[in-house]
Amino acid sequence: MADDTSSSDADATAEKGRPTRKQGEKTAERNVFKKLSRFLKEVVEQLRKVVYPTRRQLITYSVVVLVFVGIMMAYIGGLDLLFGDLVRRAFGADS
Repeated sequence: MADDTSSSDADATAEKGRPTRKQGEKTAERNVFKKLSRFLKEVVEQLRKVVYPTRRQLITYSVVVLVFVGIMMAYIGGLDLLFGDLVRRAFGADS
């Protein structure tokens, strides 16, 4: 009896670490071209689901982004000038 349990434990240990296959799932395909073909089909399938913005939405979003980037540039530039001036004053550099 001890032999029966040890062999079943060995079988169970051998299967650990590998995920179990789903029902109806085939083993991994070895052909690279089949994998590539499947990948490209799935890419096309996902691209068909994409909802593209209208021209008006695209212009609105672009303007919002450009205005935000301009505001952030001014803010960071102002901080740079402020801290640069403070550092110059702290170390007594004449400019």
